[in-house]
Amino acid sequence: MTAETSQTLDRGLRVLKLLADTDHGLTVTELSNKLGVNRTVVYRLLATLEQHALVRRDLGGRARVGLGVLRLGRQVHPLVREAALPALRALAEDIGATAHLTLVDGSEALAVAVVEPTWTEYHVAYRAGFRHPLDRGAAGKAILAARQQPVGDPGYTLTHGELESGASGAAAPLIGVTGVEGSVGVVMLADAVPERVGARVVDAAREVADALR
Repeated sequence: MTAETSQTLDRGLRVLKLLADTDHGLTVTELSNKLGVNRTVVYRLLATLEQHALVRRDLGGRARVGLGVLRLGRQVHPLVREAALPALRALAEDIGATAHLTLVDGSEALAVAVVEPTWTEYHVAYRAGFRHPLDRGAAGKAILAARQQPVGDPGYTLTHGELESGASGAAAPLIGVTGVEGSVGVVMLADAVPERVGARVVDAAREVADALR
């Protein structure tokens, strides 16, 4: 900690990060041990975060992330989109296909940024805000592949005709970005995705991940 930073705010943010990394919540004792502070400090941190709906405690006393983070999360998409656009533009121009960044929204895949190529006569019309089930389409399946292989690089996913007849897709998951679960991909009017596209999509996903870290 430096003179310009707040120790209390730092601890509160660390509490939120710890709670975000668990599905079962944490007790005051567990948080105390992880933070290296006494239980009284943890109680005060939790009480403050509860006032802002950022933390909730269940009947068993376990603390979990509160619904207040959703209001903050709504402002994340524009920031993520802005960070991803340079890599998406380069991908769309290089491949000559519509490039997109897709994030998880509940049980669905949500396209939050889309870039169409400028030099092709025909390309798939794919718009930001488009939703589809995670288990359909390359974007969602790439995210599911990353869940199944949490360590290492799951590579890329190819699909054909799952979301739009005659269209093929390729997508690679974002790896190593805390708090963001998504993928980068392209969709094109073709019976199959050309061989070089998969590797190029993986590179673009790495570029977006680097921009978000």
